[in-house]
Amino acid sequence: MPNNDLAASLDDLRVFLAVADANGFRTAAKRLGQSPSTVSETISRLELRLGVPLFSRTTRSIMLTEAGRALAIRTAPLLSEARAALDEAASSQNTVRGRLRLNVPGAVMFDILPPIIDRYMAAHPDVRVELVVEDRLVDITAADCDAGIRYGEHLEQDMIAIPIGPRQQQAALAAAPSYLKRLGMPTHPSELLTHDCIRIRISGAAVGAWEFERGSETLTVDPPARLIMGTAGAMAAIALAKSGRGLLYTFRNWLDPHFADGTLVPVLQDWWPRYDGPRLYFSRRFMPAPLRAFVDLVAEQR
Repeated sequence: MPNNDLAASLDDLRVFLAVADANGFRTAAKRLGQSPSTVSETISRLELRLGVPLFSRTTRSIMLTEAGRALAIRTAPLLSEARAALDEAASSQNTVRGRLRLNVPGAVMFDILPPIIDRYMAAHPDVRVELVVEDRLVDITAADCDAGIRYGEHLEQDMIAIPIGPRQQQAALAAAPSYLKRLGMPTHPSELLTHDCIRIRISGAAVGAWEFERGSETLTVDPPARLIMGTAGAMAAIALAKSGRGLLYTFRNWLDPHFADGTLVPVLQDWWPRYDGPRLYFSRRFMPAPLRAFVDLVAEQR
């Protein structure tokens, strides 16, 4: 097969794996930086070349066929290994080159990951960094990512996970002074059921209940939502809480600057729970040079 045909085949497989992981053309196109029509044409071309359908399409969804599932299982690790080998070859002169692609939740993009990425890019100017921000747990190999960052999710057995950022974080409840002046300061989590609350929904999941703990006592409260926003709108949720629209429960590190300047006030502070911080996860089988350098930087920082 001519080299240009081989390159085209590898590109088509990369698009196929992105669609398989995203369960849709539009989401895959967004991740790949292509138009949905280009992605659809690529899949059709690949199916024509192979002589079998890779996806079952309906007006509402697409699903892998048996042939498509088998192709994804066989090719995902091969493409990852091929790219790792290319990165190793490009970095053979003691200069790390290539691409680092991370799949991360929105929660780490405000203050945990940016300074780490800044130090990494300063240390390795020949690496191109790409961050795919989404909250659901993905198969990083199928998604053509080198590694992912998540909180506490169950990972596959062939994955290594190491802490990145703070080992522990804390949830916090906050309100504006104007809100508390109008509706009063809650003294127990059960009182939140009668308050206006701003809720944050993780993409693709139900609105999570608010968890509290004090000593050995734990409580879960599912208060009515005056406003619900996704994690991408978390900063807007903080702004609305500061304007007095309701109580907000979220990461303490997001709220600390507003506690410091007095625009938000801690609420039920002795009930705030702690939990494990985020973890960087990656396959034990593939370690391209840009990822190895990133893991080393995270380890040194710890």
